[in-house]
Amino acid sequence: MSLPYSKSIPALVLLIVAIVGILLVALPAREIKMPSENMYGVILDAGSSHTSMYIYKWPADKLNGTGIVTQHSECDVKGGGISSYSGVPGGAAKSLETCLEQALKDIPKFRHHQTPLYLGATAGMRLLNIINATESKRILKEVENKLRSYPFKFKNASILSGQEEGAYGWVTVNYLLENFAKYGFVGRWLNPGRETIGALDLGGASTQITFETSEKVEDKDNEMKLNLYGKTYRLYTQSFLCYGQDQVLKKLLAHLIKIQGLKTQLYHPCYPPGFNISIKLGKDVFDSPCTKNDRPAQFDPQMSVSVMGTGNYQNCLGNVTKMFSFTNCSYSKCSFNGVFQPSVRGNFMAFSAFYFTHTYLTSLTNIPITSPSQMKKAIKLACNMSISEMSKKTEQSEKYMKNVCPIANFVQVLLTEGYSFNEISLPSISFQKKAGGASVGWALGFMLNGTNMVPAESLGVIKVLPSGPWVGILILFITLIIIAVGYLVMVCKKGRDKEGMV
Repeated sequence: MSLPYSKSIPALVLLIVAIVGILLVALPAREIKMPSENMYGVILDAGSSHTSMYIYKWPADKLNGTGIVTQHSECDVKGGGISSYSGVPGGAAKSLETCLEQALKDIPKFRHHQTPLYLGATAGMRLLNIINATESKRILKEVENKLRSYPFKFKNASILSGQEEGAYGWVTVNYLLENFAKYGFVGRWLNPGRETIGALDLGGASTQITFETSEKVEDKDNEMKLNLYGKTYRLYTQSFLCYGQDQVLKKLLAHLIKIQGLKTQLYHPCYPPGFNISIKLGKDVFDSPCTKNDRPAQFDPQMSVSVMGTGNYQNCLGNVTKMFSFTNCSYSKCSFNGVFQPSVRGNFMAFSAFYFTHTYLTSLTNIPITSPSQMKKAIKLACNMSISEMSKKTEQSEKYMKNVCPIANFVQVLLTEGYSFNEISLPSISFQKKAGGASVGWALGFMLNGTNMVPAESLGVIKVLPSGPWVGILILFITLIIIAVGYLVMVCKKGRDKEGMV
């Protein structure tokens, strides 16, 4: 190949590079957002009977300051709740180790130091705090030290107030029903602009009512404001400690012992007719602070009492009602026990023990509970059933069936006389076990609200050419390559022709 031709090829290559470079610099580029990494959060739900660990995740960019949170994984702690380790130093902390080790594996290592870690204790620890505040503080400190020993961003280990538990349960319900944010068909989270619904929770040691209200909340202890997805929600929330189903059953037994006297046999109007069970005065009745008002001055905690069911609906209802006080209201209106409550409004979801009570009643009686009168009819029918008939119809053990009548009457009084649901508003209550396919509790709501306090990361940004110019440059590249190859072939052919002529 001759020298002129060999020099022309580098010049042509440089020309192509120069043209492409000018085009790349001159053409306008636009920014697109790259998907962000997930952030994580860990919550230990320390309930009265057991502790559960939930790991949540959300996009680091968040939506209007609040993370779109989904559950990443969960772990059930072996053994009882942390309050059950009263008098057992080291027991509560050690019980958490297995689940915390799982969290180390489930969360990417580079996120460990950024992952907020919370423990929230509920009614079990609230009751222990009443009985023995020193032991309650010791357990919390022990647990805090254990949590701090892990590489997560420890935030808090505390006893949730009843109002907080109720409010975060409300957040969970409305989040799972997509009342705050909904994933749209365009592939983005949108604010649907829906009305929120109220939450009714019935646990083992307490019950909660929470709903959005526009009325003045006369007792500021009942008001909570939550900022979620760019909007502020003003809530009424109230928790009644000692009005969870387990404590209600103990309170009822204590009341019956008080009016019948401390004897070896007790007649229970709420238990199925002919049903009999033996109880201990200590652990089954009077060891709880919820029964202190009816506790005898002198009694043997180990004393056994035979409890005989009589299945008397009216007598049962009367005794259950006596656990409520509907007088001495110092506000414009109250629910019960002198607690302020605005008028209920909108739709409600009732979950936890509310759901199971409703399910048992409808299974036993085939009566749809759509009004107070229908509820009364169903409860009256259920209270007259034998324990064997109840177990056969529901395929549930006597352990659960013996409590259907007393808890159903409690729910009836609580909803209709306490919260003032009537013929018009009671049908607005939906009794559900799950919301949006997930079980309801306070932990998810707590994390949703907590992500407001977690800094959002900036989205990753790269420069990308618009598709039209990008295709044009690609075609130009291909054309230049074809020209360059063709030119080389032509030069080579001419070179061979000249050599053949010589």
